[in-house]
Amino acid sequence: MSDKLTARQCLAHLWTYLKPHQRKLWIGLFLSVILQVIYAYMALPEAEITNQIQKDLTAMAQGVTGAHIQMDIIVRILWGLLLTYLLKITLQFVTNFLMTDSIQAAVYDVRKAVEKKINRLPVSYFDSHPAGDLLSRITNDVDTVSTALQQTLSQIISAVCTFCFSMFIMIQISLPMTGIVLIGLPCLAISALTVYKKSQPVYDAQQEALSELSSTVNELYTGCQEILAYNYQKQAKERFEKANRTMKENGFKAQWMSTFVSTSVSAVNYAILSTCAVYGCFQVLNGAMMLGDLQAFIRYIWMVNDPVAQIGQLSSAIQSAFSGMNRLFTFLSLPEEERTMTKQPVTEIESVAFEHVEFSYHEQPLMKDLSFHVRSGQTAAIVGPTGAGKTTITNLLLRFYKPQSGKVKINSTDIQDLSFEDLRSLYGLVLQDPWLFEGTVADNLLYGCSEASRADMVEAARKVGVHELIEQLPDGYDTMISEGAENISQGQKQLLTIVRSLIRDPKILILDEATSSVDTRIERRLQKAMDVLMESRTSFVIAHRLSTIVNADLILVVENGDIVEQGTHHQLLERNGRYARLYHSQFSKTDSMEDGRIQ
Repeated sequence: MSDKLTARQCLAHLWTYLKPHQRKLWIGLFLSVILQVIYAYMALPEAEITNQIQKDLTAMAQGVTGAHIQMDIIVRILWGLLLTYLLKITLQFVTNFLMTDSIQAAVYDVRKAVEKKINRLPVSYFDSHPAGDLLSRITNDVDTVSTALQQTLSQIISAVCTFCFSMFIMIQISLPMTGIVLIGLPCLAISALTVYKKSQPVYDAQQEALSELSSTVNELYTGCQEILAYNYQKQAKERFEKANRTMKENGFKAQWMSTFVSTSVSAVNYAILSTCAVYGCFQVLNGAMMLGDLQAFIRYIWMVNDPVAQIGQLSSAIQSAFSGMNRLFTFLSLPEEERTMTKQPVTEIESVAFEHVEFSYHEQPLMKDLSFHVRSGQTAAIVGPTGAGKTTITNLLLRFYKPQSGKVKINSTDIQDLSFEDLRSLYGLVLQDPWLFEGTVADNLLYGCSEASRADMVEAARKVGVHELIEQLPDGYDTMISEGAENISQGQKQLLTIVRSLIRDPKILILDEATSSVDTRIERRLQKAMDVLMESRTSFVIAHRLSTIVNADLILVVENGDIVEQGTHHQLLERNGRYARLYHSQFSKTDSMEDGRIQ
């Protein structure tokens, strides 16, 4: 993760997403300024009504001939106020529409950028970061920025415009009372800025705590069955309580900072207001000021002080927004996988080879000099103890990781010279933990090959021998699969992924422990289905159950990232080496003889 971004950098990143929608944004901001000018102006007609009543009552008290309350003037002012209110409401509607449209369009682009970034990040990022943290960036951080733009931006514009226009009118009404107001404002600004600087780390910690809480909840939810099976509820609860407590403590500190600023501002505001009210009353009694002018001045004090009183809330939203932007744009600034253009497309598979490949996940090397060659149509089985590097070989084949040295070649082409799309279009995957998404059976089968027809899908299911099984489901191919595919069995999941790979018609197959999580009966059925899938295809099979790979054309025995033996099943048994020991540890002598007769 890169270093923390400054506020200026965050705003620069944000502007790149606002810029395409700036026309509506600028119009909205301009109308927002007009709106605040109208809002501030509305106090003047109200003061004029009070002044007119005061003049008429004074004239009546002094016995002026014909003195009376001049309702025609008051009604005319009221009509003007009504039109002003209507104009204000109309502008408010238009302003909100334009601001919301431009801001939500920008936020939409941010989410698209996050999704695009996810697809371009190396697999190593996902191996080292919890899913909950990524989820928090997509949801919490983006929503925080969206809320800040939607609400805080308009509040800031309103505050600045109202303050400037109100101060201008207040100076016209009474310079001494304006001076009283101005005395308190620097104190408020200094205290607010001081608290802001000290509280920013608190809001950063709050966003991090929220991310940690999301990660914890996500992990505990996905592992709920294991938690219940192992009676781990107490420990899970304690872990959640710890994350929740951290969130509570950081949230309390952040809100306390906001409350402290708001309370301080309110105290100063009331002191200013009471001082101006007392001074103004004496001015009215002395005839130096009209009552309506005092009324307007008090109204303008609230207009000036309201934005200042919101400093606590604004600082809270702004600081949360900058924390969210920092996490979000730091994520979007992460280095991506190196994109390459295909120099020479691969149409047919002649061979797949590893040539002196060296690779390590960390500082400790895993593969030092890995070399092997698989010809077109051959099945290469990869066996070895856990952690030996079997899955790493397939990860290198898929270019999820790049070797430190050496080459992985398809035909004579280094896979680094193929684009990710062209390279991975050659592969079909059947993994130990089959992945199905929430949707119909048909949607899942056509995943990765949307151009295939329903007839192609049914034909592939018949070849694998699962058409009848699918037809027995409640709605056949239109049966909905739940989130996590909890409403079908493990064997059914694996059979569906085999059909999915067959529909894709890949040139190269990767089968990673595809039968390890099912019973022996289902294993035989899966093996028959995989035999159909592997027919005439170059295949790489990772297996713990050696009974599934005795017919392989090439068996690679891997230990500590290196190939220690390679050959056919019978060749390796005759050598009586590591493979033979591994094989005999799984089967009795009788089973071995029966397997031999089957061959």
